[in-house]
Amino acid sequence: MYSDNLLVHLLYYLTAAVIAVPVFKRLGLGSILGYLFAGVVLGPHLLGIIDDPEEVLHFAEYGVILLLFIIGLELAPDRLWSMRGQIAVFGGSQLLISAVLLTGLFTLLDLTLEQSLILGLTFALSSTAFAMQLMSEERILASPLGRTGFSILLLQDLAVIPILIFVDLAAQTGDAGAGAGSWYLELLAVLLALAFGRYGLNSVLGLVAQSNNREIMTAASLLIVVSVAVLMEAVGLTMGLGAFIAGIMLANSNYRHQIESDIEPFKGILLGLFFIAVGMTLNIPLLLQNPLFMIACGLALVALKVTVIVGILRWRHVPVKESFKLGLILSQGGEFAFVILAQATQLQLFTTELTDQLTLVVGISMALTSPLVMLHRKLWKSRSQSQPDRDQHWDNYEPEVIIAGFGRFGQIIGRILAARSIPFTAMDKDPVHVEFVQKFGNRLFFGNPKRLDLLRAAGIRHAKTLVVAVDNPKESLEIIDIAREQNSRIGIVARAIDRSHAYELHQRNVDSVIRDTFASSLEAATDTLKQLGYSEGQALQIGEMFRQHDEAMLLKAVEHKDNMDELLKLSRQGRKELELLFDEDSKSPHPS
Repeated sequence: MYSDNLLVHLLYYLTAAVIAVPVFKRLGLGSILGYLFAGVVLGPHLLGIIDDPEEVLHFAEYGVILLLFIIGLELAPDRLWSMRGQIAVFGGSQLLISAVLLTGLFTLLDLTLEQSLILGLTFALSSTAFAMQLMSEERILASPLGRTGFSILLLQDLAVIPILIFVDLAAQTGDAGAGAGSWYLELLAVLLALAFGRYGLNSVLGLVAQSNNREIMTAASLLIVVSVAVLMEAVGLTMGLGAFIAGIMLANSNYRHQIESDIEPFKGILLGLFFIAVGMTLNIPLLLQNPLFMIACGLALVALKVTVIVGILRWRHVPVKESFKLGLILSQGGEFAFVILAQATQLQLFTTELTDQLTLVVGISMALTSPLVMLHRKLWKSRSQSQPDRDQHWDNYEPEVIIAGFGRFGQIIGRILAARSIPFTAMDKDPVHVEFVQKFGNRLFFGNPKRLDLLRAAGIRHAKTLVVAVDNPKESLEIIDIAREQNSRIGIVARAIDRSHAYELHQRNVDSVIRDTFASSLEAATDTLKQLGYSEGQALQIGEMFRQHDEAMLLKAVEHKDNMDELLKLSRQGRKELELLFDEDSKSPHPS
């Protein structure tokens, strides 16, 4: 009976999301508001289709856990270090100033200092998902302004875990010595997890990857997230902190990009369910009782955050137009406000009535953001044109060459490029090649090179050359087709496994087709001639004559590759031509 009820509820969630999200995105209001609206419609305050939103919210919090994991994956130490200046200046000042001002406002409402500080920090956060989407739509994601916005969001993401820990500590202050004896267990658990991530995780994932089974790799990724999350909860910390640490453990892993793309669908679905559940818990009657006051509170939050961000950006000499744009994009309350407020309420730091009011303010601020950004765009007459068409990925690394397939064929190319200090990214689904690439100081994306998400993450849209060195003709052709869709200007050098494969590559106008054993066979033939007494020049000339003739015959055969009669006819013709060439060459001197 429970199973039937679960399936019926799932049907409602999916139907509401499929209808609401596209409509809201079409209106320029974003998918998050679509999910929230779907939840409001399904919840007890409107249609009442779902009568227990708290149970759904509890389950949907796994989406937030996976979001924290993905954020942890983005926090590779080298990336943080390279952006340390922007993160400290823009992110640190935004969070600090906003939190101080908001804390002061909340203390005026007769809340305790601890309560005010929690709310000040919580409302200083913006919605990463919301802001990233808006920056993409406004075409500033890869511009200097977008980097500034990302720095602010990055510091906010880093601050989520300390805020959650602070909420736990604030709740424990009323309990004499609560948690006083367990802090060392918490520290030990964190250190053990990080040590395993540094010294053991790559080896374990390498063993799993040898199965060449994507489903097993996905299961292993989820196992890592859940295991660390459960460990952290067992010692008294939050599951979210565990997922965040698991992400950091994997941030510098060679398997990071595959894991991130494998878990992304789970995160997206569960996070969407989380926002639906939040929408169901929004107290709509409370909004209808005093709509002007609640909307005024939402506007006040937006105004305060815009003022702080504009002030910081103007201090750093960012133009007024750009400052206001980024200020509006980051002006809403964040998705983690729902998480922090739910945890604080569960720990009895806030009353349910106050939490209902605060979540409504966050929801209203989200609803206001997109219209305000659209209004800004109309007032300034245009949106930014400064962003080129790029991957929405935070790696600045832009390789000149991507090598798809890093077996013996691809490794030779990689070694030559490395010797000339030409940066390249290798892609391979064989974990044996992972350590090999690291020796060159280049990067390897573990996974099947024909996957669009991995090709994008590797930088296919701005690479100059793609070397397709995989040993599977079908995969080779799929990779070329996908690459050309993403970057029509990219030069392609492809390995041909056999003559039939070479036909297919030439039909796709591949810039350079390298037949697998052709060059080595020619080299062996010329060495054989030299052993028989031919001079090196004579042997090379004969080899070159054969190469040119065979290449010409191959190009002629491309248009008849599916017609066996024509191919046989061309083969006979080619053999006669070659005999004539050799016959003419026989007049030249030969060894006695």
